[in-house]
Order: sequence, then C-alpha cells, then structure tokens
Amino acid sequence: MNECKKLISLVKRNTKCYFKDKLAFFMSMITPLVLLVLFVTFLRNVYIESFYLYFPEGFTVNKRVIEGIAGAWLMSSILSVSSVTVAFCSNTIMIDDKIHAAVTDFKVSPVKGTTVSLGYFISNFFVTFIVMMCVMLVGHIYLAAVGWYIPVGNVFMIIVDCICGILFGTLLAGVVESFVNTQGGMSAVATLVSSLYGFICGAYMPLSQFSKGLASFLGLLPGTYSVGIIRNHYMSGYIDKLATEGIPTENLKGIKKSFDMDLFVFGKQVTLGAMYAILLGACAVLLAAYVAIVIVKNRKKS
Repeated sequence: MNECKKLISLVKRNTKCYFKDKLAFFMSMITPLVLLVLFVTFLRNVYIESFYLYFPEGFTVNKRVIEGIAGAWLMSSILSVSSVTVAFCSNTIMIDDKIHAAVTDFKVSPVKGTTVSLGYFISNFFVTFIVMMCVMLVGHIYLAAVGWYIPVGNVFMIIVDCICGILFGTLLAGVVESFVNTQGGMSAVATLVSSLYGFICGAYMPLSQFSKGLASFLGLLPGTYSVGIIRNHYMSGYIDKLATEGIPTENLKGIKKSFDMDLFVFGKQVTLGAMYAILLGACAVLLAAYVAIVIVKNRKKS
C-alpha cells in the first residue's frame, strides 16, 4: 500500500512537471494541429478528388459525405501517428531527470527503482491520452462542421483504438528512450520518429500506393494496424452512407482497399480482429522488453 502511494505521488509529480512546461504541451499539440490546418487549407480538394475517382461516371452524392469522409481519413491518420509521436515527446520527463541527475535523488530515497519506472510509464500514458483527446476534440468539431456520419458506437471504439495506440506508443517510447541519456539524443529520436513513423505505418500514404513487396513488408509492422483499426471506425459510417446513396458495392470495395480500410499482406486480407491481435501482441512484447530493461538497470544500480 505504501509503495502504491509512492507510485501515485510519482505519477502526479511527473504529470505536473510536464504540464508546468507550457511550451512542451504546445509542442506536443502543434504537429497534429498543423497537419489538420494544412489539410483544411491546402490538401482538402486533393483528398476529395481522390474519392471522386471511385464514383461511377456522372454519379452525384451529398457534398457533406465526401468532405466528411476525406476529413475522417485524415483524422484517423493524425490520431494513429500522434499516439506514437506524442508519446515520444511527452516522455521527456524521464530523460530530463537523467540529464539533471534527479534520478540520483531517487536512488537514495526509499522508493524502488521499478516504482520510479512505472511512474514514468503511467504518467506518459496519461499525458499522451490528454493531448490526444484535445486533438480529437478539435478534429471532431471540424468533422461536425463539414459532414458528420460517425455512429455513436464508432466514436466509443475510436477512443478504444486511441487507447490501444497510446499503449503501443508509450511502451515503444519507454523501450527506446531507456537508452537515451542526453538532450541531443532525445531531440534526434523525437525528430526521427516524427518525420518517419507516419510514412512507414501507412498513415500519410495508403499502403495500396506502394509496391506489393514494400506494402507487404510494411504490413508486418504493428503500427500499421493501429492505423487500420482507427481508420475502419472513422470511415465505416461514411461508407454506409455512400451505400445508401447508391454507390455500387464494387466501387465501395475499391475505396476500402485503396484507402487502407481493408489491409492486405502478401495477398491476404487482414481482418479487424487480427489487427487488434497483432497490435496488442506487439504491446505485450514491448511490455516484456520494458520490464526486462527496468530489471537489468536496477540490478546494475544495486
């Protein structure tokens, strides 16, 4: 019980330290919000035209449905990527404690090393969740303005998908940044993840646009399925609406395949249940790795 109180105190301390730095919170929010602004101001018509390519010639549909599905595709991309990139940025408290030797103070205090590590993990998860919900709120306000066709059940599942993605991102950040001890190293890792992750997981460009070999290789990465599950729950309501508007089934299948609602690896479709299984399985592997790293480091210190 005493150790539980210490853990709660550490989580509060880490969370307060993060939000006390207003610039850190702003920087966590800025990337996903910039992507949303770029879409609204420059890329919206490009996405919309891409969807129109799959409509039968001369077919017309409610403009709100098209603008909404384009926005939903973008939101699924932003949230799935941010669940990882924000986790890497918000984990700076752990690295700052190493840089400023705060970890040394923990060593001489009656707090177990495992409790300290768990405090960093829980705090990072909580902070990332708050940032993600703020981004989601902004995005949903935009979708409500241009065209909202997302069922209530899917909104709930989108939050569940975000939690799964945040768990993956937080564990990945914990494992990778356990080996980072300098400000320069932290900046390098954050920059690399922010610039690269969105492309290799198929968030910024659908896997269907890559060659079959590369698409299948990227399909082996668990982050791809974080994108896939949230994309299905964002876009399925719009697909159903297009079906009621009279879009032929074959055209809808083309949209789902081309925009990665239906993912294919080595020519075989991956079901939604399998996407969850792969993502959560990757989380289990990362959790085991994180626990192993914490145990080894605590043994070295002792």
